Parts: sequence; structure tokens; C-alpha cells
Amino acid sequence: MASHSCFLLALLVSLATLNTSLAARRLLDTLAPESAPVVPTLPSIPALPKPTIPTELPPMPSIPIPTIPLPKLAAPPMPEIPTTLPTELPPMPAIPTIPSIPESIPPMPSIPKTIPSIPGVQLPPIPFLSPTPATTSP
Repeated sequence: MASHSCFLLALLVSLATLNTSLAARRLLDTLAPESAPVVPTLPSIPALPKPTIPTELPPMPSIPIPTIPLPKLAAPPMPEIPTTLPTELPPMPAIPTIPSIPESIPPMPSIPKTIPSIPGVQLPPIPFLSPTPATTSP
């Protein structure tokens, strides 16, 4: 189905191009007219009047600025700056002590190799812990 639509599209484009090329060839085959058409003349642009710029600017309007009475505020007294500097500095804080690191590692606890017995309880033998039976060869 897709190949049919592609074929139809290609056919349509080729026919449209063929008609255009034939029309262009026909225009090229025709002879030029004996006289060129008359170009209409454009009307002349009228001259605009020149603007006049005033040499003096009008005076700025003056508006009286009202004065607002401000209440007088009492300023707090300024702090006094000391004129002498201290000669001794405060003592430095004590440096905390660093805990010491042990030089050797403590030994690991030993792992028990036997199962403790519980009185009154009989455990069945565990195969991998019991010794292997003795084999005799004939």
C-alpha cells in the first residue's frame, strides 16, 4: 500500500513539473512586443515647510516650597573611647588532653572446642564432631 502512494506522489510531482516547463518554453518561444509599455510618471513630492525652533525657552514656573517645622530631638550622649590600651592580654584557654592510643592489640578470646554438657539431657552424636570409625583392611 505504501509503495502505491509513493508511486502516485512521484507521478503527480512529475506531471506538475512537466506542465510548468512547457509553459516556460512557450513563453521563451514567443516574440518580444514591438513597443515597450509606457511607464506612468510619478508625481513630484511637495516640499514640506521647515520647522521653526524657538531660541528662548519659557521660564520655569516657580512654586513656593513650604517649610515644615521639625521638632528638636535630644541626642543621647556619645560613648567615651578609652585613650589607653590594656598592656596585658587575658590568659589562653587550656588545651584539652588527647587520649593515648594503645600500642598493642588485646588478645582475642578463645573459641571453645567442646560442647558443654547439660545434666539430665542426652544429645545425639553430631556426625562431623565424632571421630571417624576405624577401618580395617582384610
